[in-house]
Amino acid sequence: MTARFTRQFTAEPQHIDELGHVNNAVWVGWVQEIAIAHWDAAARAQDRAAFFWVVVRHEIDYRGNIAEGERVTGETWIDGPAQGATSVRRVEFRDAAGKVIVSARTTWAMLDRGTQRLVRVRADVIAPFLGPDRA
Repeated sequence: MTARFTRQFTAEPQHIDELGHVNNAVWVGWVQEIAIAHWDAAARAQDRAAFFWVVVRHEIDYRGNIAEGERVTGETWIDGPAQGATSVRRVEFRDAAGKVIVSARTTWAMLDRGTQRLVRVRADVIAPFLGPDRA
């Protein structure tokens, strides 16, 4: 089971704002990118074919930043059981020293691909994301 998922991100020139570090909008994009990658890596094929997720809420805390050429490690996981059609996802980005510099709590809603309507998240759909001790 894939309870946690990690991915590396590198600050490229287009990510840098006038303050010389990664723009906040880029962090939001990285939150979404790692969440989608986690879904693609851990969800069952039939679930990827039947459902997709959309963000309904982002809460992001910025405690630091990185400059061009620096890397962060993003880690994401599902924070508890689904609530109806929604699920809460956590994301943390750590700098080279291992310090959490950006953390997020995001709420995602699951939609049926065919109807594009909200659907209740079944336990078997979310199980691969909760780990063996929480499934």
